[in-house]
Order: sequence, then C-alpha cells, then structure tokens
Amino acid sequence: MPSLPLTHPHHPRPEGRPVMWQRWSELLFLHWTLAPEVVQRTLPPGLTVDVFQDRAWVGIVPFFMEKVRPAGLPAVPWISSFMELNVRTYVRDAAGRPGVWFYSLDCNRWPAVEIARRGFHLPYQHAAMSARRETDGSRVYRCQRRPASRNALAGFQYQAAGPVFQAVAGTLECFLAERYRLFSWHPGRRQLCTGEVWHEPYPLQAVSVSQWSTAPAGWNGDFLLEGPPVAQHYAGHVDVGIFPLRKG
Repeated sequence: MPSLPLTHPHHPRPEGRPVMWQRWSELLFLHWTLAPEVVQRTLPPGLTVDVFQDRAWVGIVPFFMEKVRPAGLPAVPWISSFMELNVRTYVRDAAGRPGVWFYSLDCNRWPAVEIARRGFHLPYQHAAMSARRETDGSRVYRCQRRPASRNALAGFQYQAAGPVFQAVAGTLECFLAERYRLFSWHPGRRQLCTGEVWHEPYPLQAVSVSQWSTAPAGWNGDFLLEGPPVAQHYAGHVDVGIFPLRKG
C-alpha cells in the first residue's frame, strides 16, 4: 500500500509510524440525531458528546475491511479481508480533541474480533455477515449478531448516487466523516485510551438506500433509534494507517 502523505487538508499527520494498514471499502454512513444529554449518559469519564447544530449524532456504518495487515507484513487473503458494522457517536476529550466513540463493532472474522478486543480495547462482537451485488449494481449487506436470534438481524441495501466530493470544513459531512481519532476504555485499568488513524479525505457521494435497519443500536442496549436516517452518505474506499493506542 502507498506511503501516507505528509500533509492533510483536515488533520495533521500523527507522529511516529503506523502499526497496521487497512483499506475501508464501500462504506455506508447512516446517522440519526438524539438529545446530547441522552448520549452523554452512555459515555465513559473523560469524554463529552460532540454536537452539530445542538444535536448529538449516532451512526450505523456497514462496510468492508480489506488488506488488513501489521506494518511490515503482507496481507493474508482469508484473515485480511472481512466485513464490519459499527455503531458510533462523536465526542471530545478533556483536551478538546474530537474523535469517535464506538458502542459496538460487529465482525465476521473471529481472529479480528479477539485481536481488536485485546489490542485496542474496542467492543468487537462476533457476527454472521454476508453481502451480494444485485443486477442493478446495489449492494445488499446482512449482519446477525452471535449468538443468533431473530432480534439480532439487520439488513441494508444501498448504491452510490452522484459525483464524488470531499467534505468542507464546517459542514455536517466534515463533522460526521472526517474523524481521525478513536477512544476506547481499558476495563482492567479503568482508564481512557486513544488511538489515531490517517487517510486521505473520504471520497463521499450521495447514496440511494432502499433498505436500512436501526436494530444494531438496540443490540447494545444503548439506544432505540426511530424513523429513517437523518443523514446518509457513501464512500468508495480509503487506505488507512492505524497508529498505536495510548493512555488518555
């Protein structure tokens, strides 16, 4: 994969070297709004809900992980490509740094689940997942949390529509997509951890969504989202460098 650029229009390149490389592909960003105080109650100490137009935003994001590999090692076909669906919100830490807080990350490769749980303290969950391409070009995406139950099934069908664009600073698209820091909670040490990622700006597009589900937010016991998504976007792919997890 190519070297990461030294400059970035939205975020400075992190110091040091990535510990992992990934490609995120065919991302569907679906977002709902909630009152900030509702989201704040779900966050760990040290994080404050980030708001846009006085509303908190909760996202459900199904996509594909490809070319996943530790820095300096080649990708391995079976383990380096898999599906993922995350439920997330947007936060700031005590220093005001913006980032992402994940409520869950469903994945259909058990090694990826276990490595992410142990190495990044992220709430990865085992899931059965499938995808297919329809004759009209749309992507059909299915996710069922393990252990399987009828209530833990979600389906999506979507297709990119319209020209590619990059998010402009100050817009909703920038607030939702251009996030280069994640936060996680170390359960043993009872402390906040943070890690940075690096990629070119998302190649965003409008998206036609013929099927969507709010079920994944309910699987975690955090939210019951209602109604259609308030915002929906698509991104083809970005190549990503993952930097080490650090305290705070």
